[in-house]
Amino acid sequence: MAAKGSTIADIFRQRCPRCRLGKIFARSVFLGFPKMHQRCPVCQLRFEREPGYFLGAMYISYGLALVIITSFAAALWATTGWWITKATVGAVILFLPLAPATTYFSRVLWIYLDQTFDPDRS
Repeated sequence: MAAKGSTIADIFRQRCPRCRLGKIFARSVFLGFPKMHQRCPVCQLRFEREPGYFLGAMYISYGLALVIITSFAAALWATTGWWITKATVGAVILFLPLAPATTYFSRVLWIYLDQTFDPDRS
């Protein structure tokens, strides 16, 4: 039932993992606070299967934040010569505008992982 295309591209476009046509969020993460659809508008896949479902997405978000902040801190430390503490604080400040996008991106990743390992549940 899934349309042909790249899974990675569909993750970045925030499309349904089953049909690859419906949007997971009503509007883009970058256009304000997005509202998540409860079900796919096309195939009716239920995105949040149970209360607390997105707890796993929190761990993905934490991992992404760790990688991004560490990369920013290393780049600042290497290019500016700042002490590592100052570079880390600078990296956290640079990361703050990306935090909401990281949170919602991790939800999309979690939905795709769950659909990959348990595709029949909806």
